[in-house]
Amino acid sequence: MAEAIAATAGEMAPRVDDSRGVSRAGRNDTIFHGLCFSAAMVLMATLVGLIISLIIGGWPALSHFGLKFFVSSEWNPVTDEYGAAGPIVGTLVTALLAMMMALPLAVGIAVFLVEFCPKSIANTVAAAVELLAGIPSIVYGMWGLFVLAPWFSQHVQMPLLMSLDPESFWGRLLTGVPNGANIFTASLILAVMILPFIATVFRELLLTVPTYVREAAYGMGCTPFEVVRAIMLPYVQRSAIGAVMLGLGRALGETMAVTFIIGNSHAMPHSLFDSGSTIASTIANEFTEATGDLHISALIALGLVLFIITFAALAAARLLLGKEKY
Repeated sequence: MAEAIAATAGEMAPRVDDSRGVSRAGRNDTIFHGLCFSAAMVLMATLVGLIISLIIGGWPALSHFGLKFFVSSEWNPVTDEYGAAGPIVGTLVTALLAMMMALPLAVGIAVFLVEFCPKSIANTVAAAVELLAGIPSIVYGMWGLFVLAPWFSQHVQMPLLMSLDPESFWGRLLTGVPNGANIFTASLILAVMILPFIATVFRELLLTVPTYVREAAYGMGCTPFEVVRAIMLPYVQRSAIGAVMLGLGRALGETMAVTFIIGNSHAMPHSLFDSGSTIASTIANEFTEATGDLHISALIALGLVLFIITFAALAAARLLLGKEKY
């Protein structure tokens, strides 16, 4: 009797139709998926449009000069002769020198903040490092032009020129007009600019190393140097490639700071103390004054070359990441 009453009550109770909730959730998920897909497609369309516009704009110069555009350092708007070898070499040399100077310092700063700096001031020092990344590049350029270049000329270039044999290896490597505006000082400025970016990212990466892993290494008798070299750096080496690429991308594309201090000579640099130019500084210096179609096309072609260099660096980073195993 009780079972019959329960069955009757169950039949008479209103049934909750959850199909409406399921339908709404599915519709929301479809909309969300469509929005994410649209965002990705907008990004890809922007990238493709940028590449197409650079190719179309730079094609007149590339078709006119051919391979000579990449191997010649002659840049003469009067005769409409343009060669990108000087700016390309200047871009690569300054970026690589900046990375060689900034990367060891950035790793040292990150290790100090994570392992050795007192906890009471670690966050304050880290915030100060991050603030350096927010300084506008034109401020670095003005500091380099009015402070670093005169000091470097008087206290570094002149003593070296007076003491080195011009025919020796070091003499040829460090020869140049002692005015402080050269490839090396531009690399110094770039190193100062990218240093806080790399140091901040490395610090955040090192903070992801589990505390118990470091404590276990110390418990086994490892020194701090051994813990950093054998435990912490291998733990973050995959993500560290991203930090290096972040700094390299900033160094390759920096414009105003380099324009102030590099000397802006289109000739091929033959020493570290020679004046030079980069792709970005050349475009910044001449685009507003370019009147001829071939001149404008040559500058756009330079932009295409810079895009290809940056893309190649990122592709190399992806290949390195692909070879790493978790």
